[in-house]
Amino acid sequence: MTTHLLKQRLLFGSISVLSLVALSFAFTQPPVQASSAAQAPAPATDASAAKQGEALFQQSCAFCHGRDAMGGETGPDLTRSKLVLGDKTGDQIMAVIHEGRIEKKMPPFPFAPPELRSLVAFIRARVVVADSEKGGRRGVDVADLQTGNVEQGKKFFDGPGTCSKCHSPAGDLAGIASRHKGLELEMRMLYPRDARSKVSVTMSTGKSITGTLAYLDEFTVGLRDAEGIYHSWSIENVKYKVDSPVDAHVEMFPKYTDDDIHNLMAYLQTLR
Repeated sequence: MTTHLLKQRLLFGSISVLSLVALSFAFTQPPVQASSAAQAPAPATDASAAKQGEALFQQSCAFCHGRDAMGGETGPDLTRSKLVLGDKTGDQIMAVIHEGRIEKKMPPFPFAPPELRSLVAFIRARVVVADSEKGGRRGVDVADLQTGNVEQGKKFFDGPGTCSKCHSPAGDLAGIASRHKGLELEMRMLYPRDARSKVSVTMSTGKSITGTLAYLDEFTVGLRDAEGIYHSWSIENVKYKVDSPVDAHVEMFPKYTDDDIHNLMAYLQTLR
């Protein structure tokens, strides 16, 4: 066999072996999938999810928990919540948001799963920010409002023209410190938003009816009686008198000193 012919056969054999190897590789590998980006949108990063969650939080959660999630008018500081800090998967947080906590006056929010995940991302982002702040003071703790003098607070409560004029520790305020704590209790003391005004309406016949004020403008006065039935009259045809508990609280604002508020809070927190 000539040297030239031997080289041709060796070259052909090498090509055949390579072809078999390539064919074998092709049949043993999984089929190439289409680009995942073409099949479904890429999952949001934590930063973009937190941004989406921020808008939802400000709309639905900020009133109670504050715009920064560090506590608001009635809701606790979420950046120090044991549930938030201990929930590594976010499932517990999402369950609380979705189902609510009726016993703590938190309503359910039937958000879709992507919305719930974005809220979790925002809350966790706020935890990171809160932890980076110097001093570590965030929100108002119950202990912050327990610095007053109980005896001085009781003295103020019983003083002329103050709290005892309308309230009683053994009556309407019995157990109030068990129902409300910390900042919520202080807010109720200073300005109870949900206090309902009473109104007494006297008609031209001399008959009077008293109930909870339901409506009042320059033309009409309306109330709900003890059975919840709504009544209304034209103001020009009746005489009426409104008893608004909030007004008495507002009148106290210029009379309080800082010590008065701290002492009064200390006393109210003993009414359990």
